[in-house]
Amino acid sequence: MNYNDELKKILLDNGIDLFGVADLSSFKNDFVQNLLKKGLNRGIVIGYRLSKAILDEIEDHPTPEYYHHYRQVNMLLDQVGLKLTSFIQRKGFQSFPIPASQIVDWEKQKGILSHKHLGVLAGLGFIGRNNLLVNLDYGAQFRITSILTDIPLETNKPISLDCGECTRCINVCPANAISLKREEFNHIACFEKLKEFVKKKYTGQYICGICVKVCDGSNFR
Repeated sequence: MNYNDELKKILLDNGIDLFGVADLSSFKNDFVQNLLKKGLNRGIVIGYRLSKAILDEIEDHPTPEYYHHYRQVNMLLDQVGLKLTSFIQRKGFQSFPIPASQIVDWEKQKGILSHKHLGVLAGLGFIGRNNLLVNLDYGAQFRITSILTDIPLETNKPISLDCGECTRCINVCPANAISLKREEFNHIACFEKLKEFVKKKYTGQYICGICVKVCDGSNFR
């Protein structure tokens, strides 16, 4: 039975824009490795495209509208993740939904697993200079979440691309945290700027959106 098509229908009906499935066997994460021992060897990654109109309002700091939108999108992704979990369990399989935005280490900006690295394995994009998952259609203008499962699904393959000559995110980053070399992304500088935004009451959460605004995928078209 092709469960991929059934899942795609559920996602389409719930407004989800991105869907990919990763083989977890190569995912280096203690949490995932523990679930692999229980047979959960597939990682479903789903994504919702952010509102371009809301992103366009961002200038040199996040807006209240972006903050609200960000939270609502995360909530929607979590709700759809629960719907997939229900579907998978009714089919007799295991499902472990991961929260869309659950940070356990803010300075390193890490959760219990990296949705973006799982997204790479699921063929949804690559890690850009901005330290975000970059998709060929939407750039970095989307949010994602993951569901770990043992339901038999066809997996996707990572894509072999990078940011190329694009430096838009470098030019606008208010923390000067982004470099030409992806591995030189300055997590601490980024986090300090996020703390500044919170102190100035632009937002109630450590978010920015400035590099997301300029990373729209147009350089791939």
